Amino acid sequence: MNDITLAPIQPDQPSHLMATYGRQAISFVRGRGAYLYTEDGTEYLDALTGIAVCGLGHAHPVIAEAIAEQAATLVHTSNLFEIPWQTAAAQKLAEVSGMEEIFFSNSGAESNEGAIKIARKFGTQQGVSSPKIIVAEQSFHGRTLATLSATGNKKVQDGFAPLTNDFIRVPFGDVEAIQEAALQHPDIVAILIEPIQGEGGINTAPQGFSYLEEVRTICNQHNWLMMLDEIQTGNGRTGKYFAYQHTNIVPDVLTTAKGLGNGFPVGAVMTQGKAVGLLGPGSHGSTYGGTVLGSRVVYTVIDTIQKENAVENAAVVGGYIVDQLRAQLADKNVQVRGFGMMIGIQLPKDCAELVAIARDQHKLIINVTAGSVVRLLPPINMTQAQADDLLERLVALINNYL
Repeated sequence: MNDITLAPIQPDQPSHLMATYGRQAISFVRGRGAYLYTEDGTEYLDALTGIAVCGLGHAHPVIAEAIAEQAATLVHTSNLFEIPWQTAAAQKLAEVSGMEEIFFSNSGAESNEGAIKIARKFGTQQGVSSPKIIVAEQSFHGRTLATLSATGNKKVQDGFAPLTNDFIRVPFGDVEAIQEAALQHPDIVAILIEPIQGEGGINTAPQGFSYLEEVRTICNQHNWLMMLDEIQTGNGRTGKYFAYQHTNIVPDVLTTAKGLGNGFPVGAVMTQGKAVGLLGPGSHGSTYGGTVLGSRVVYTVIDTIQKENAVENAAVVGGYIVDQLRAQLADKNVQVRGFGMMIGIQLPKDCAELVAIARDQHKLIINVTAGSVVRLLPPINMTQAQADDLLERLVALINNYL
């Protein structure tokens, strides 16, 4: 194999990358488990894992071996042909999700686009000429035009008008608002919500996961599709394989991505019940959706999560982190919320600057979302010792700040 060494980027060297990201002035060259390393070997504890993507940590040996072996065998043939690894991956995903049909995409936004198309197709079959979908305020569903329109964040929508008018927005967790919308809009055909709003600030509904049960009842009453966006909450993140499994309900449409590939770009939209069969040959597709390589990664990730009992670990160790944060920060006027390895710490003031302070002074990678919420998305297989390491760095960070 030829060794390729990248020359350091010089400060005055022009970049040909489109300036769509406010990047931090740091780069990492390797990772191992819950830790990242810069070129000079400096170690950082990663409590963000690529924004909930690397649920099994960085450079997991089983995932790395599967990628290398498959890349050296066969990467892509297209969906014109049977793909045994895709069939096997779909079987695995159906087993852990309780869904019946699965379409593999390349991202969370694509998965949500698929869900929106399914809702429109369902509405059209019901004789609704302009189908509408209920979504929640402070939601985030993606950056394509349709998913951007569904997203409840005016900041990310700014400059991209006209957006589609297919969405009716209600406060997250407000069942009465959903019922009121049903009375005012007879063309509603579906609800699309996140069980926990990640980008919105790790928001949980006031009534907890029972909110999903109430939404399921409303959807049954009105013959709507219940669609859950589990791009971020899926794949063990909340201490269940999917967050809706904290309840006894099953959605009609389920989307996921992020942790599905542990860093490999892949997503899925899944259906069951009355949503099955709505998309047929020619109605949806993707050149790269469910490639041989991507499908083997999905199969291996799910299999590894199961064999390592990573979902159960996320529930136990995540609960420990939450309990310790509440105890150790009890006098700091903060609110700690979340489930499993999806944790938010609401501070009494905006704290975006904590990202840099955590990185530079505590060698800790975190994220701040919704202005004042420290967001933690550690690996779901984080050990107790790593959790204590995280707590030591994070508590010191917040104590010094407040």
